[in-house]
Amino acid sequence: MKKTAMLAIAGLSLLASNVMAAVKSEAVSYELDGTKFVGQMYYDDAVTEKRPGVLVVHEWWGLNDHAKTQAQKLAELGYVAFAADMYGEGKSTDKPEQAKEWMTEVTSDVDAWRATANAGLEQLKKSDKVDVEKLAAIGYCFGGGTMMQMAYGGTDIDGVVSFHGSLPSAPDGTEIKTKILAFHGNADAMVPQATVNKFTEQMEKTGADWQFVAYGSGVRHGFTNPNAGKYGIENLKYDEKADQRSWAGMKAFFDEIFK
Repeated sequence: MKKTAMLAIAGLSLLASNVMAAVKSEAVSYELDGTKFVGQMYYDDAVTEKRPGVLVVHEWWGLNDHAKTQAQKLAELGYVAFAADMYGEGKSTDKPEQAKEWMTEVTSDVDAWRATANAGLEQLKKSDKVDVEKLAAIGYCFGGGTMMQMAYGGTDIDGVVSFHGSLPSAPDGTEIKTKILAFHGNADAMVPQATVNKFTEQMEKTGADWQFVAYGSGVRHGFTNPNAGKYGIENLKYDEKADQRSWAGMKAFFDEIFK
């Protein structure tokens, strides 16, 4: 067989294997205190060794396409990603009033809030594809606030990343072992400057390893969500540049904590 023909066949075989190897998605059902939750696990089936796991927590809308898309992107980077469900099976909406009601139900009890997030993390850890010594979590909006509560509550995890999160302050006396990275839009009317100031002041008191990145030039809440402007809220606006920069910052952060 001629060398060119052999190379062509080898190239076709490589192409075929790449086509077959793709990100897989599996629904995962679990329960906590009698409530059923359904999250979505994402992983690249071409990777055979265990790899770091990343929990993804949704915005106040519930587990929708935005959180699932981010989890899939993480799987494409080589991680195992679990898009957790914080409200209960099937609870997702595009109505702000309903989203606020569900979010308030969760956040009104901090211990239960943290327990629900940790239940999602446990599902990630159960995957035989995950290196349980290398774990992180990311969250958006309400999910960003959830990241802080996981850190404040002592969740054993390498790092958390908040994207346009609510930035709850750490209680006095909190000791934080988890590394923290928070991305914020400077024109975010949902998280006023006073809240930002209190958050950073308390972070300093904890002695934590933390970073806070604020994007100017009119960057508002929801800057990572291409559909942010469709909900009828003026403060919600997608920003491509802030989205790309924050994602790149997250990747660098993961390179650091997982090295």
